[in-house]
Amino acid sequence: MTKTNPGRFFEDYSLGQVIRHAVPRTVGTGERALYHALYPARHALASSDAFACKCGLKQSPLDDLITFHTVFGKTVPDVSLNAVANLGYAEGRFLRPVYPGTTLTSVSQVIGLKENSNGKTGIVWVRTEGWDDHGYLVLSYVRWVMVRKREAGMIGIDDQVPDLSDHVAAHKLVVPDGLDLSDYPFEEAGERYRLSDYTKGEIIDHVDGVTIEEAEHMMATRLWQNTAKVHFDATNRPDGKRLIYGGHVISMARALSFNGLANAQMIVGLNAGAHANPCFAGDTVRAWSEVLDVAETGHSGVGLLRLRTVATKGEAGPLRGEDGKYLPEILLDLDYWVVCPV
Repeated sequence: MTKTNPGRFFEDYSLGQVIRHAVPRTVGTGERALYHALYPARHALASSDAFACKCGLKQSPLDDLITFHTVFGKTVPDVSLNAVANLGYAEGRFLRPVYPGTTLTSVSQVIGLKENSNGKTGIVWVRTEGWDDHGYLVLSYVRWVMVRKREAGMIGIDDQVPDLSDHVAAHKLVVPDGLDLSDYPFEEAGERYRLSDYTKGEIIDHVDGVTIEEAEHMMATRLWQNTAKVHFDATNRPDGKRLIYGGHVISMARALSFNGLANAQMIVGLNAGAHANPCFAGDTVRAWSEVLDVAETGHSGVGLLRLRTVATKGEAGPLRGEDGKYLPEILLDLDYWVVCPV
């Protein structure tokens, strides 16, 4: 009897199924150092204990996307090891900052299933939660994945597609306890822009670009313990290429957005996201953002920005063609909320 894990196929999922993912992981300053080596990440709150203390926190939390990648990585062997593609995200909320020394675990529940007409694949929706070692929920999000079938052919299940919100309402977002931006050190942060400087519909070209390298992508997937075959095994695709992990593109776009959004200090909500086209080593990634909404909170000096950040191999602004489909140079379309000083 084999002891190895071949991963789940579409037939192995059922509505309501709860999957508790191995292996718990303690994250620390090592992950932060590697994250900042992989991406040009410079947001001050996740870089400096002294800056974080001036903003009312006990120390500098880890970058929010470290939490996301770690929680996500735990789910891969059970959810997307046999995936064709990770299709999208919704209803994401970052509920509690994660500080160095925290141990994270992941749990997912299957909330939707849909069989594809080709008979070879199906779509699985899961709601994933990340928990810390004190029993607090730190992250919750929905994602959906196209997964291979073990055997080709139609199973004949009824489509069970979840009804998901198109965005997280501002009043449902959680501002970290103690966060106070009323005496915000703008000079140390790198830019002078506050909430009132941003207007709905504004487009920000983040100017800079980074060429993705094979080695850094392989380091990233190992760092986040993401074992999806399309990222590791070059023989898993007919073109012989390793697909760049979508989260790598997310982190690259977020880091590039510093130029123009240096004061977008923490991600608190993930409204929607699509990996529009594949990314491979050698691609040069640029980013631009659109301001979708602004909101105030009841916390001292803290406002909210809803942003669409787009990673592209092209220029800032264009997103879709006349047919309504993403342009071929678009890699990522991400809709999310961040905190910003008022």
